[in-house]
Amino acid sequence: IQYMRESYFVTDYDPTIEDSYTKQCVIDDRAARLDILDTAGQEEFGAMREQYMRTGEGFLLVFSVTDRGSFEEIYKFQRQILRVKDRDEFPMILIGNKADLDHQRQVTQEEGRQLARQLKVTYMKASAKIRMNVDQAFHELVRVIRKFQEQECPPSPEPTRKEKDKKGCHCVIF
Repeated sequence: IQYMRESYFVTDYDPTIEDSYTKQCVIDDRAARLDILDTAGQEEFGAMREQYMRTGEGFLLVFSVTDRGSFEEIYKFQRQILRVKDRDEFPMILIGNKADLDHQRQVTQEEGRQLARQLKVTYMKASAKIRMNVDQAFHELVRVIRKFQEQECPPSPEPTRKEKDKKGCHCVIF
């Protein structure tokens, strides 16, 4: 996701450093603000992770197809999110990153699809290096969040003055 801020792939990006930023975009003719936090799955951010999970409205569960260990951590993260949210389901998408590195692949596409079915989430493959499906993953997550929010709280036909004054929602994505 680093390229989204820089508009190009950064070869010296250090994935062990927590990174956060905001991106404004239009998805399906509606404005969206993405508040993005990338902890790169690092354990040193574990203490803060649950606080971020409490405020997040949707999550990208990203693993590297070249690192079986990152794939095996996904189930734990998904369970932790559901526990923190006290929910049986929540907006999430599973992303198999580094899809351009087939020759180094340790996790097959079928394993990714199978895990997504087990977690009941959408699966997408992506590559930040060649800009494959990165924007699409965020856009799809926003769609999943919006659908979830509409099911949780359908819009009322005529909002009251007080409701009109309320601040809009935004996405926090990990």
